[in-house]
This record gives sequence, structure tokens and C-alpha cells, in this order.
Amino acid sequence: MSSEQELAKLSYATAPLINCPIPGPKTAEYLQGSFDNESMARGGGKFPFVFSEGKGATVKDPDGNVLIDITAGVAVNSVGRCHPRVVAAMTEQMNSLMHASDISNVRRTELAQKVAGIMPPGLRNNCISYFTQGGSGAVETAIKFVRKITGRNQIVAFHGAYHGVWCGCNSLTTGDQYRKGYGPFIPGVIHLPYPYCYRCCFGLSYPSCEMRCAQYVDYVLNTPYTGADDVGAVIIEAQQGEGGYVPPPPEYLPMVKKACEKHGALYISDEVQAGAGRTGKMWCIEHSGVEPDMITWGKGMGGDMPMAGLTIRKDLAALIDDHSQPNTFAGNAVTSVACMTNIDILTENDQALIKRAAVLGEEIKDRIREGAKKTRIIGDVRGNGLMIGIEMVEDKQSRVPLGRDDVGKIIMGMLARGMIMVPCGRFGNVFRFMPPLVITREHAMKACDILLETAAEI
Repeated sequence: MSSEQELAKLSYATAPLINCPIPGPKTAEYLQGSFDNESMARGGGKFPFVFSEGKGATVKDPDGNVLIDITAGVAVNSVGRCHPRVVAAMTEQMNSLMHASDISNVRRTELAQKVAGIMPPGLRNNCISYFTQGGSGAVETAIKFVRKITGRNQIVAFHGAYHGVWCGCNSLTTGDQYRKGYGPFIPGVIHLPYPYCYRCCFGLSYPSCEMRCAQYVDYVLNTPYTGADDVGAVIIEAQQGEGGYVPPPPEYLPMVKKACEKHGALYISDEVQAGAGRTGKMWCIEHSGVEPDMITWGKGMGGDMPMAGLTIRKDLAALIDDHSQPNTFAGNAVTSVACMTNIDILTENDQALIKRAAVLGEEIKDRIREGAKKTRIIGDVRGNGLMIGIEMVEDKQSRVPLGRDDVGKIIMGMLARGMIMVPCGRFGNVFRFMPPLVITREHAMKACDILLETAAEI
């Protein structure tokens, strides 16, 4: 693993540096151009910042403001923006081959072999990968393959789930803003409670709850007359992302896996946001010891380039018809090289960068929890590695979610201080601490201080 001094070279040393109020005049001009010509259906369309340059865990806007980036492009830039080794590998590849359609190319084949070697137990070197450009495509493919493999049509997903926003995967996702007005959705989707212990839907407390939520999954899957009579797969985030950065208790996923096995359903771990080392292990599912039948992945695997995929056990892959799922741009040679280089950086030296994320994540949580004692609005601090959720409330006793106006004030206050952090959660009140894994301790602690200072103003 690189030293703190070496990691510091990957980012702008001047961050945070505010030359003018955000958005500045040049940024405002670009924003207006975007508003005039782009659909604002995209996620961050009206966020008042424009990216001009990026380096490691820092970014610049057109007006020269330099900010600490706690978003990592929504958990994408695990090894930081424009990592020199990734840029060099891509530049070299661009001189020989870029697009190869859906036909094999050397880099695509090498990537498939490399991905097989880093999968969790049960899939490692016993799997087949299907490449896509984003997580939504990976989940769409999983839905299609599950139906073919099992001959069943129902899929279980969970409250708070985010599995993408295309037609099929949007049926699994539960966010109101993605669903309302866009139905009807594909039939056969069953949603069950996710173990959101801070807001338990059963009104219980862990561990005295005896894992009622996991028991309920088993009840629905393996009891007559529940309507779950044709379930082909259960798809679940090993740590929930858009639903609030919610990690399940350690007993939960093994109990879900056992319920799947009793029913004969496949277990799909959605690792699009939680994978690629973000939680302190290469795959978040590894915290639980569960062996999934399929993994959907993306974001941090491709880093600066769009690369995602579905990896499934070989015996299951053998049941999929040849030529049944074409994808013209999948496995592009340049994106394949970028992904392989990201994997190398994450896994070299016995996954030292990933293990550092686990340690640094604990330090960040300790810093925020200590600071939270001085404010009434930080209700919960949770997560694994550098996938940390900070839930904001009106007060700690009532746990009433902090209103969107106050959340917006915090966002803008942090932006003015030189940091980008974005919310998630069912009530939009959970801040995501998801920086690149190469962030220095200095920048990470500065980010904690900015969050705490801004929260103290509300």
C-alpha cells in the first residue's frame, strides 16, 4: 500500500480552496447550458457544481475552486479520479484497439479471467461473467437469466432497495421518485423488509429482536399461502446503498441464504455500489460468509470508465442460450483495461488499500460520533469501510428525519466550505461518506470537520 505521502500526490494538495462563491460565473454559465440542453431526469442535474478537473479525492470547477470529493462519483472512483496508472494503461490501449463490438477481444478475455479470480468463495474461478456498461444493465440481465435458469417468474427484493431504473430493474427498486408515474412494472416482484435497525418496521431492537426480519423472509418463502410460490431468486444489497447506507446485522444474510436454499431460489448479491473494496473487503458479501449464486457489479470496478457486469456460477451459466443477450458496447477494450488496472491497484499487496479502507472507516465513524455529541441532529452513524451513512434527524430522541430544507442547507454549507457530499435514504436525510479509497487521512478528517461544523449551524 502507498504511504500517506504517496497517496497525497494523487490529489490536489490545495484542497479545499475556495476562490469565489459556488457556483461562480463560469460554473453558472455551464449550468445554464446544461439546463437548456440536457434532461434533468438525470440524478444530479440541478446540483450547483460543475466538474472541470479531477485528481484522486479532489475536484475542480471551471472557476478554479478545489474541493474534497466525498462522493467518489457515487462510489465509482475507488482508486481516485484519473489515477496515473489507469490513465497510462488506457492511453496505451487506445493506440491499438478500442471498440470490438460484441465479439471477443484480447482485453475482454483477460478481464473475464481476472474477474473470476477475485470473486468471493463459491464463485471464485467457478463462474462466467456477462459485461454491461452500468449496474442497471447487469440487473436487467440477472432478471432475464434467472427466469431461464429456474423456470420461475417471481423475484424477491427489499424495502429501500435500489437496483437500477430501467424497466425490469426499476420494478425491484423502491424509491418513490423512480417509480411514481412510471408503472406498471413487471409482475412477480415481492418486496420484504430490509433490516433497518435504526427504524425497525417491527418496532423491535437488535439483538433482542431475534432477527424477526430474517424470520419473516423465511416465512414468506417457505410457508404455504403467502403468494411466494414461484420465486426464482432473491436479490439483495449486502449493504443497502440508496436506501440509506444500511448494513444488516451479521446474522441476517446467512439466514436469508438458508431460506433461499429451502425454497430453491437463487441468491443474488447486488454489489454495484458496495463492491470493489468499498466496505473493507473486495465484496461486501464477504463480511457475512454467504456464497452467492450471482453477483451484479459495476461502479468502482470500472472507475473512470463505464464497466459493469453479472457474474454467475458456471453450472447456472450453462443453462443460458448462446446469443440470447447481445450488447454492442460491452467489453470495450479500453474500459476492460481500465477495469483490470483498477483491480490490480485494489488487490495488490494483499489488498492493502482495501484493508486501509476498513481501518480508516472506523476512524471516520469515531470522529463523527464524537462530534455528534455536540449536536442534536446526527442520529446514527453506521456502515462498513468507506461506505458510511450519517443519518440526520430533528432530534435524537424522536428520530424524526431532518427536513429536506435543512438537509439542503447542510449540502450547500459543505459546498461553500469546499466539500462535496450528497444524501440518500428513504427520507433523503442520510449523508454518504463514500470517498475514493485513496483519500488521505488529512482530507478525510478535514471532511469530518466540515460536516460537523456545518451540521452545528442547523
